[in-house]
Amino acid sequence: MNKNKGYLLVLGTAIISGVSIFVNQFGVKIINSDIFAGLKNFAVAGILLCLIFWFKEWKLLAKLKIKEWGTLVLIGLVGGSIPFLLFFRGLSLTSGSTTSFVHKTMFLYVIILAALFLKEKINKNLVIGASLLLFGNMLLLKIFNGFQFGYGEFLVLIATVLWAAEQIISKKALENISPKIVAWGRMFFGFLFIFIFWAATGQVQLLGGLGAAELSWVWITAVFLLGYVLTWYSGLKYIKVSTAVCILSLGAPITSLLEMAQKGIFDWHIFSGSLLMFFGVAVVLNLISKFKKTKALNFEF
Repeated sequence: MNKNKGYLLVLGTAIISGVSIFVNQFGVKIINSDIFAGLKNFAVAGILLCLIFWFKEWKLLAKLKIKEWGTLVLIGLVGGSIPFLLFFRGLSLTSGSTTSFVHKTMFLYVIILAALFLKEKINKNLVIGASLLLFGNMLLLKIFNGFQFGYGEFLVLIATVLWAAEQIISKKALENISPKIVAWGRMFFGFLFIFIFWAATGQVQLLGGLGAAELSWVWITAVFLLGYVLTWYSGLKYIKVSTAVCILSLGAPITSLLEMAQKGIFDWHIFSGSLLMFFGVAVVLNLISKFKKTKALNFEF
């Protein structure tokens, strides 16, 4: 039951991620990407702290050991600050779908890291499903017709590798720390590191020049980020991180389908690539085999 709950929560994360990347590319065009990343973290950290008190988890927060606080700080650095700065800088230099492709290759790095550090097995379904996900991603962005890997994509790639490392750290942290507190630690300490970056680069004064339009985009996208971290960490607690990131990869076709709808065109690369990726996740989850068994049981009955 908990495993199914985890699958549904992470599927929700994938949907939020796909829509979020599509929406974020508009917001990052009108506001400094570093300020954008930091303010979103600050807003989400504040909301999460309120939720922690609302659900009376502040007692758990108070009982955290020094080592656990250190883990939260590390998650904030590796997952909540440096990669955000790199990701949104890269997003401002490229398209949402291209960024989504690079970002969604995270499952490859996580699978390898999970096998090395969490001893998660790489089985046949995972290999086949991951291959389908990668091939589907290539179709989405017409890699075979020539894919330009520029500076923006390079920044997103570094952010993606860091986020992959964060997933391994977070999975271990969730054994002893609640999902809300892990999410809060990522956002709060991530914001502190970003603020230090603002101060070091002389960007703090930019806050005074923000208008209603910029702040509106911060809050709109912060809602997506809040939904993302809440569903992701809550789901990750119950399922393997390698499986979770494969499901998360469905964010890529969602972003691409939204862009296709925005342009009012039909692109068979996007459509076929999306189908392939959904099929890949079905293979990872062994849904086809389960469906056949269910069908056989119904037939016997």
